[in-house]
Amino acid sequence: MNIYFEGLIIGICTFLTIGLFHPIVIKAEYYWGTGCWWIFLLVGIAGVAASLLIANTVISAVCGVFAFSCFWSIKELFEQEKRVERGWFPKNPNRK
Repeated sequence: MNIYFEGLIIGICTFLTIGLFHPIVIKAEYYWGTGCWWIFLLVGIAGVAASLLIANTVISAVCGVFAFSCFWSIKELFEQEKRVERGWFPKNPNRK
């Protein structure tokens, strides 16, 4: 009987990637506002390109998860701005 760990590795990497992007979005909105959305877009496009060019299934899948987490973070960045306006998160007093 063979045990294959690829699915488990992809699942763990997906979980960690999503967990990592949550504080990144909060900090990005705090320090730069929504104007940094294009950084998430460019990094996401690079992740898609990497996913298409890498032959290893696990690494390719992790790159794809990373890329689409970047794309989802664009939406979350604008949602975070609304959360700050509602007072759910602190507003950066040094940013106008």
